[in-house]
Order: sequence, then structure tokens, then C-alpha cells
Amino acid sequence: MNKKEQLDNDPPLRAVRTFEAFARHGGVNTAARELDVSASAISHQLRVLEEFLGQSLTSRQGRNLVLTDEGREYYRAIRSAFAVLRSATEHVREKSATRQITISLIPMFGINLFIPRLGEFLGENPGVDVNVTYANHRSYPSDAADISIRFGTGHWPGYHSEPLMSGEVTAWCSPAFVAHHGVIEAPEALIDLPLLHDEERGTWAQWLQSVGVKHPAALQGLLFEDGQLALTAALNGLGCALLREPLIAPLRDRGELVKLFEHALDDGRAYYLCRRADGELSREGLNLYTWLKRGLVRSAV
Repeated sequence: MNKKEQLDNDPPLRAVRTFEAFARHGGVNTAARELDVSASAISHQLRVLEEFLGQSLTSRQGRNLVLTDEGREYYRAIRSAFAVLRSATEHVREKSATRQITISLIPMFGINLFIPRLGEFLGENPGVDVNVTYANHRSYPSDAADISIRFGTGHWPGYHSEPLMSGEVTAWCSPAFVAHHGVIEAPEALIDLPLLHDEERGTWAQWLQSVGVKHPAALQGLLFEDGQLALTAALNGLGCALLREPLIAPLRDRGELVKLFEHALDDGRAYYLCRRADGELSREGLNLYTWLKRGLVRSAV
């Protein structure tokens, strides 16, 4: 491919940026205020992108411009890239704040384990600013974080990783679910009950197979983008979920979740504490890294 062909295939970045702002805000005027341009300029750039893609990304409903199905699909594809871009830009702009630490993590880990115990670290390290961002758990691009907590096999180019917590899962549901469906006495009974899936349906299939239960080739049930959404569905009695016990220990202790069976599935993935291999952590970053290794997970079990 020659240089001209390459340029012809590259998306118009100004138009893509305009579309992302419009889709994120849900309106032309709000996007125009963010980008400091006129509403007509927003509409023009949206048309430029639609012409490039050969797809209608927006449609008119009364006086409002809304996303089409193709527009929603395109936004879902690009939003993580823009989130990473904004995070990296903010990190560089604030780098002069020497007492700031940026940590990226998966929502379920952050909401249920890290943030509830963050006060302990801040109490030991007064004056430190902690910037908490989401880790893109599917591809883990360079996310501008000093430290990250990731889920996988532990091998990410450019990062040093140490195992932090097992990734094994067990079956859980809410007391309300048991009250409605009755006591679940054997794993075989799960086949006829609503199952909640985190990202994909394969994990439930593996768990059932590992416990010796024959199951349909295609398991049904609600499918959620991440574990936090699946956990929320389980708490609301929508089905049974495969969850990692250290992340839900407070919910277990308060009786908000019931463990159905002791059988655990370990597919070789785990939570890892990661830092960049090409640089040194600041004193504050090293303190947070050491604190995480010292017992964040052990204190939750």
C-alpha cells in the first residue's frame, strides 16, 4: 500500500473525535460546547464521517439527532480508545504533581476490594493523591497508569507482574433467589435455573463440566459486559453467578449472597499486580505497590 492509499484508508480523526463527543453526550449542543465549535460544525463533521464509512451513524427524530444501530455499534468500538487517550493525556498534564499515583483496575476489583480499603493506605500516607482509572481488561493497552491490577495469565509485554489473587470461581446467588426457586441441592439443578454470564458463556460451561454435569451446547441466560454487572444482577435475584470469593467477602458476611456449592473452577487465570518494566515507581507509588502486596487480598478473605 502506497502513502496515498494509506491516507485514503485512515479515518478523518477530527470527524471521529466529533462523533465520539456527540455519542458520549447524546446531543449536538453539548458536544459543541465541549469542543468549542458551533452546532453546525458538529453536524458537518458527522456527515464527513458518515460519507467516509458509507454508513448512516445518526438519524433525525423530531428536532433531535440520535444514533442509529450502526452509530451505537461504532461508538462501542471506539469509546475505549478515547478513554485511554483521555487518561494518558491527563496523566501527562498532571505529572508534575509528584505525590500523585495512578492505578488502573477492573471495576469489580476496585469497587468491592480496593476502594473500601483505600482509606487504610491514605491514613498511612497522608497527602498522597490516588488517581483510580479503569483497566481495559480485554486488550490492556498502555493505560498511563503507574500501577495496574489485571486479570489474565500474567504475561503482558512491557510490564512486570506478580500474582495477587486466585481467579477461581464458585457459584453464588441471593437469598431472595433461593426463596423463590427453592434450595438448590445439586449442581444438576442449575441447568433449569437462570444463569448469569460475565463477558461470555464459556465459564459456566467449564464449571458445569468440571463438576460432572452434562449441559446444553449453548447455555442461556443474561450476558453482562463485566463481573460487576453480573454481581449486581445476582444481588437483585436475577440468577446464579460465578464469582470470586475474596471480592465479595463483605456481601457474603452480611448474608447478601449465598454460596451454592464449594466446588471451584480455576482456569489458570488470576489477578496480578503490575507495574511498567521500563521505569521506576515514585516513592508514593512504591508505597502503594508494597501496601497492595502486603495484604489487601488476605484481609478480604
